[in-house]
Amino acid sequence: LVQLVESGGGSVRTGDSLTLSCTATGSAFNTRLMGWFRQAPGKERAGVELIASLGTTTYADSVKGRFTISKDNGKKTLILQMNALKPEDTAMYYCAADGSWYGAPNFDTEFAYWGQGTQVTVSS
Repeated sequence: LVQLVESGGGSVRTGDSLTLSCTATGSAFNTRLMGWFRQAPGKERAGVELIASLGTTTYADSVKGRFTISKDNGKKTLILQMNALKPEDTAMYYCAADGSWYGAPNFDTEFAYWGQGTQVTVSS
């Protein structure tokens, strides 16, 4: 069983930075495909960034150059560094995990495990 707990959300202004964390329980953290998704009010959930078992990443075009995903395997923590935040980044952010995946990560993957989410609000 894998449990995911997100933290680090908050209310910030345009151009600020935030760091989201997702702490996981369970086994095989090092090799799991993991990622961040977000859902804004009235919109469908959308992929933000993924990181595969060997560190290959996939980014949504809207966050490329501003957000960075990483894993701290020793702490079993997935991290999302968000810089240059914009009002359109406002959403509930969710952490997701699945089994190992050694290819390029894909937002269409049906992730088996999800966190409860952490809210990010960016005001202008």
